[in-house]
Amino acid sequence: MAAQEHRVASEGLASPLEESVVQIYRCAKVVKGGRRFSFAALVVVGDRHGHVGLGYGKANEVPGAVDKGIADAKNNLVSVNLKGTTLPHQVTGRCGASKVVLVPASDGTGVIAGKKLRPLLRLAGIQNVLSKAYGSTSPKNLLKAGLAALVSLRTAEGISQLRGVKIE
Repeated sequence: MAAQEHRVASEGLASPLEESVVQIYRCAKVVKGGRRFSFAALVVVGDRHGHVGLGYGKANEVPGAVDKGIADAKNNLVSVNLKGTTLPHQVTGRCGASKVVLVPASDGTGVIAGKKLRPLLRLAGIQNVLSKAYGSTSPKNLLKAGLAALVSLRTAEGISQLRGVKIE
């Protein structure tokens, strides 16, 4: 039950945040009268300019779960170091049994990624990237691994400041 949905919210950062529902999960609890269903939503929020967040919300109805997921994603916004429209260097992220490798690409390549990872990269502002997923392709762990990879990106200027060395 994957849903692709984009909405625009004008709260938070200077530029408006966009939301994308990556996955809707349905859970059933068996009770005396039959089954009671509850829902969970996996949501990505970003401004397409280097800020992205991942959220997970659970409720008895789908809209409530999506709203909780959006609120969670806004609370978990992180900043991503980009080099133009791509990544400054190759990076790997892990979460559980999922491993994601992100490789910078030249202009015109586009976002070469799986269906679940693409919204995270697009909403982060990355337009040219190659990706490969290893291990488990569970959407939750895949997105967490992708976010871990994006957070671990470093720029040459940032590294030179940490080391106290000037770039010539």
